[in-house]
Amino acid sequence: MDRKDLINLPWGRAICYSGYRKGQSPGLNIHPTKKQVVEDLMILDKHWDYIRLYDTNPHAEMVLHLIKDLNLHLKVMQGVYIEAEMNNFGCPWGKVYSEKELRTNRQQNLLKVEKLIQLANTYSDIIFSLSAGNEATVDWTDHYVSPEKVTDYVKLIKEGAPQPVTFCENYVPWHHKLEALAHELDFISIHTYPVWEYKHINEALEYTKQNYYGVANKYPGKPVMITEAGWATNANGKGIDPSNVSEDFQERYYHELHKWCEKENIITFFFEAFDEPWKGSLDANEPEKHWGVFYENRAPKRVMKPYF
Repeated sequence: MDRKDLINLPWGRAICYSGYRKGQSPGLNIHPTKKQVVEDLMILDKHWDYIRLYDTNPHAEMVLHLIKDLNLHLKVMQGVYIEAEMNNFGCPWGKVYSEKELRTNRQQNLLKVEKLIQLANTYSDIIFSLSAGNEATVDWTDHYVSPEKVTDYVKLIKEGAPQPVTFCENYVPWHHKLEALAHELDFISIHTYPVWEYKHINEALEYTKQNYYGVANKYPGKPVMITEAGWATNANGKGIDPSNVSEDFQERYYHELHKWCEKENIITFFFEAFDEPWKGSLDANEPEKHWGVFYENRAPKRVMKPYF
C-alpha cells in the first residue's frame, strides 16, 4: 500500500492480538504452538478485518506465515516492541537498568527494527502498516525511549519498507511532547482507556471521543487511528474500581465504540482478543489479565457469544 492511500483504507473491524496462554509469555520466550495459532486465526478471521501484532518475535512470524499459508483475509498492523533505552524513575513498577543493560537494549532495538523491515517486505501483501513502538514515551512507561530516538527509528523504517508508519501511544503525549515525531509519521495512533481514568461506563464513549478529537484537531490533515481501546472484565481494585468492570460493561462499550467508529470511518483496534494470564502481577484478579473478548481457554465472553 502506498503511504498516501492510508486515509482511503476501508473501514473494518480491528482487534489487538497476542496469543500467549497459560505457561507462555514473550519474556520466557515460550510462544504459542502452530495448532494454537491456527485456532486463534480461525476465530479472528471470522469476525475481524484487521489485527495488530506487537513485536517481531517468533509468535508474530508464525501468525504472518499462517495468514498467508491459510489464505485468510486478515490484514496486519505489524509493530516492533522497543525496550528501555533510558531509565524512567517516575515509573512505579519499572526496574532500574544499568548502563550496560541500556546499551544492550539499544543494540537489540536496532536489530528488531531491521527485522520489522524484513517482515514488512516479505509479507507486503498482508502487512498494511507498521508501528515503531508501543507506549514507550508516556510518563509512566517501564520501557522509556526518547521521542527523538523513536523518530530515528521511524525514519529507518520508512527508508526500508513501503507501508505507512506510525507509533502507538497513549493520547496524552501527543499534546505536549510528540509534535516532532507526529510530523514524521504517516499517521498517528492513540490509546484511550476511560476505565483506567475512573470514568464510569455511562461517560466512557464521550470520553473516548474527547481523547480522539483532541489529538485529531491538533494535527489537521494527519490521519489518526485508535490502536487500543477496551474494557476490562475483572479487577482487583488497584487502578480500576471492580464495580466498574464486567462482561456487561465490556459488551456495551464494544458496541457503542464500534457504532461511532464505523459512522466516522475511524479504524479502531479493540483491546484485546484473548485474556492473557502472563500479564501483570500474580493476583488472579489483576486487570491486565482480563481485557479479552474471549477467555484464555478461547470461550467467548458475553460480547462475542452471539457471533461464536
